[in-house]
Amino acid sequence: MRAPFAIPGDLAALTGGYGYDREIIARAPAFGMPIEHLALPQGFPAPSPDDLRETGRLLCALAPDDMLLIDGLAFGAFTPDLLAVLPRRTVALVHHPLALETGLSPGDARRLAASERVALSHAAHVIVTSPTTKDLLIADYGVGDARITVAVPGVAPARRARGSGGGLHILAVGSVTPRKGHDVLVTALAGLAALDWRLTIVGSLERAPEHAQALARQIVTQGLSSCIVLAGEVDDAGLDAFYESADVFVMPSLYEGYGMVLGEAMARGLPVVATTGGAAAQTVPDGAALKVAPGDPVALADALARLISDKALRARLSDAAFAAGQALPSWDVTACIVAGVLARVAEGTGA
Repeated sequence: MRAPFAIPGDLAALTGGYGYDREIIARAPAFGMPIEHLALPQGFPAPSPDDLRETGRLLCALAPDDMLLIDGLAFGAFTPDLLAVLPRRTVALVHHPLALETGLSPGDARRLAASERVALSHAAHVIVTSPTTKDLLIADYGVGDARITVAVPGVAPARRARGSGGGLHILAVGSVTPRKGHDVLVTALAGLAALDWRLTIVGSLERAPEHAQALARQIVTQGLSSCIVLAGEVDDAGLDAFYESADVFVMPSLYEGYGMVLGEAMARGLPVVATTGGAAAQTVPDGAALKVAPGDPVALADALARLISDKALRARLSDAAFAAGQALPSWDVTACIVAGVLARVAEGTGA
């Protein structure tokens, strides 16, 4: 039995969603489910007519008994013509609903919510990366509880961060897009210029280039060029080095379907400042983080000021984060859950 995993765009992209997909492809065969990458066009979730035609061609080339796993970045934007040619054993992987991406017009958000609701009704089963997303799909997308399985992202083993040994190094990891809230973070830090800190933002500057350029201008305008670095994308070794030298981790996102970088930060024992947008409020325990409402630079500044100024507070949060990080599942656990769902759907026994 073939088990293609249909994923739009560049599988090698350094984002949490693509990282999750790569781990599943690499590890599921060890649990009896050989998964092969099926590359869909990169235009999703706003595909061109050519993207739709090519996707239709790829789907029609599948055998009727193929077990298809498909990333929600594409699936939620499928047209009725594409849904009509899906294999009957199709499983959707939803990182977070497409309509919740920041920056969409109200009309586009409504359109994506409607198309994803219809698409999910065609899935034999749905895998989500957090209990929060499961609850959302049940409440707003008409997916029954019995058709959803939660497979939270795994965390790779990592040693505890040593810290900067000097002025407080704050680290943020995530592509520079509107949903990640880096502009809110810069606004928050502008009021803390008198304190001893520096910020590194690690993540692609190419996924929303106009937004990234605006963020770079904001940093200059607010006089923070000497203490904020936009590092762009880095490889695994480079990211490990940034985690190793960090003293505090901050995630200012407006919404997260899970927040994989929070797990990575906790595994290294970093005290966390995080927003409560989406699943992020549950991903990191209260004792390991200071939590603030998304989009609130005043609250974010207050939380950061507390951590910058209070070494004992940082130590308490660090210990709690490290303990929580050691309890997080491995990628093998995540892959085992996904492989199990696919096996049960393939056997016709449900999931």
